[in-house]
Amino acid sequence: MKTALVTGANGGFGKLIALELIKSGYFVIAAMRNRKKQAELIEEVTKLQLEHFLEVVEMDVTDENQIQEVTSWIHSRFNRLDVLVNNAGYSQGGFTDHLAMKEWKDQFDVNFFGVIQVTKNLLPLLEQSETAKIINLSSVSGILGFPGMGPYSASKFAVEGYSESLRLELLRKNIFVSVVEPASYKTGIWERGLEISATIPREDRFKNNTLAFAKRAYENAGDPNEVAVLIKRICETNRPKFRYTVGKGATSLRYIKKFIPWSIIEKSVINRLK
Repeated sequence: MKTALVTGANGGFGKLIALELIKSGYFVIAAMRNRKKQAELIEEVTKLQLEHFLEVVEMDVTDENQIQEVTSWIHSRFNRLDVLVNNAGYSQGGFTDHLAMKEWKDQFDVNFFGVIQVTKNLLPLLEQSETAKIINLSSVSGILGFPGMGPYSASKFAVEGYSESLRLELLRKNIFVSVVEPASYKTGIWERGLEISATIPREDRFKNNTLAFAKRAYENAGDPNEVAVLIKRICETNRPKFRYTVGKGATSLRYIKKFIPWSIIEKSVINRLK
């Protein structure tokens, strides 16, 4: 039986990924910062009568002691790990002139340094698998830096660069690193980012239009299970590719960023938000 660890598994993409992998026959270690939020996942797994394929562990991706404890448990139980899904994260919205440095640092501690810390600790166990997969959740915000989303976008750009380096480092060990770039999905991650409305003056049309655009994108967001199904497919692929875009407009955005001059992109964005 193959083993998979999913971070941030209490809700959103994480919970759906855990469920999808369990249904596919994986033993899933569902890591979450607060085990009090495990009830929904356990209930759904129990309905499927697959609870023997699930272990819930408390693990904050910014707490190295907890990460080491979970790593030791996996080593004693399985002596290997086949799949690591670095999903844990949140969206810090806001404009640079209103954000405190702590908000930037907290965003990177979870979304970026958390990915590195978890991966580094679990790498020896992944090396014990015949063919291991590391799947890092990025975002379309890791393709294009949207206004009002600086901390989140910067953290996802960092995940993309780190993942490129990691992919090249680990291919020789038969460990395949992939990045998944979802568009907007109704997972709850954007709720915190959209709280910036309280800091925006009514007379600042650009910022208010930016917020309105983000709210419309959230209201038209897709079914997050699409991402879970994609990640299951990556896990079942012998040699998965590096980058996967998913969701409304995600692939188009990547091609726009690749082939359209920045001067045209910025003019289009500014005109839309005026």
